Amino acid sequence: MYPRLLTSDIPADVEPVVDFLLREVLIPFDDLPKSLTRCPRILVADLTNQLRPTFEFLKEFGFTGVHRINCQTTLLLVSSVERTLKLKIEFLKSLGFSDKEVERMVLRSPGLLTYSVENNLVPKVEFFMEEMKGDLEEIKRFPQYFSFSLEKKIKPRYRILVEQGFKLPLSKMLRVSDGEFNARLIEMRLQLAKRRSWQSGKLKFVS
Repeated sequence: MYPRLLTSDIPADVEPVVDFLLREVLIPFDDLPKSLTRCPRILVADLTNQLRPTFEFLKEFGFTGVHRINCQTTLLLVSSVERTLKLKIEFLKSLGFSDKEVERMVLRSPGLLTYSVENNLVPKVEFFMEEMKGDLEEIKRFPQYFSFSLEKKIKPRYRILVEQGFKLPLSKMLRVSDGEFNARLIEMRLQLAKRRSWQSGKLKFVS
């Protein structure tokens, strides 16, 4: 992915980045391979002009303590503060979420700062608002919504529910596997059939 790693200067280029991850970001040594595998680009990133400024921005935003940057979120360090991170944050705020709400959403689902506004966030918001007639409060509670494929999971599952006359919260609709989702559908059908049977029997008894 980054062939220039083979010609980079180890003491001058690579070791300072590794030292930065271990001593400043505080990535545990055993997690370092995961960080580098997920984001090899970090080894050729500019430490002074890219990594440190972005790290400081992320800390100020809320990535500290239990939410500090780890091997899962190292990718954020190579993102441009102005062209990437702030752009995603401002988009979420434009939906009506407060600064604190956006912070909580991002800390719960850091991937929000890596998704394309045009190709990911906008289409999913439009589908949620226009077709699902959803309430943005639900996205606030389940920001992981944006991590699921619109075409492969969100649309198909929602439309199956509509066809069956059912409705589920986003988390229950999306978080489960296909097998679990189908099992839940069967369970809801059985419960509906039982209710109808009970109501029918009650009407006969009354008449």
